[in-house]
Amino acid sequence: MTDSRHEVTLDEGVEVPVPAEGEVWTVGAVILDARGRAFAQKRAPGRRLFPDCWDVVGGHVEPGEGLLEALAREVEEETGWRLRRVRSLFGVTTWTGDDGGGTRHEADFLVEVDGDLDHPALEWSGHTAYGWFGPEDLPRLKENRAPGEYLVHDLVARALGGRPGHP
Repeated sequence: MTDSRHEVTLDEGVEVPVPAEGEVWTVGAVILDARGRAFAQKRAPGRRLFPDCWDVVGGHVEPGEGLLEALAREVEEETGWRLRRVRSLFGVTTWTGDDGGGTRHEADFLVEVDGDLDHPALEWSGHTAYGWFGPEDLPRLKENRAPGEYLVHDLVARALGGRPGHP
């Protein structure tokens, strides 16, 4: 994928879903650092969806935008980093938030980025903290989540080589 700012490499075999007309989609990026830890940011308590919960980088796909374009935009908006490589598609999840926004489809990807990983430029209006999570930190990703709402935990566990549901 190429846009006006930079090129993103898509690893061989990575399938990118194509939204059907009228579907609402979100994208998520699991980003690992050189030590193999995954990046997560804590959503502000005033957010409509998943307030005060840990989340991966991502957000809604805008009208007319493809999933990879949305992924690149969200990574840059939320961290200041640039999407460089999409290594894999973890899968597509369908969920309904408690905000009245209806059903959403979420495509989550394992990605690599360019930028200073020690100093993300967070959107502080929407997030209150960030951290790098290794296997020992996985239980923190369940903070303020209802039982069964462990998508972020499970994505990070999978990226770290563990099984969802196990620290």
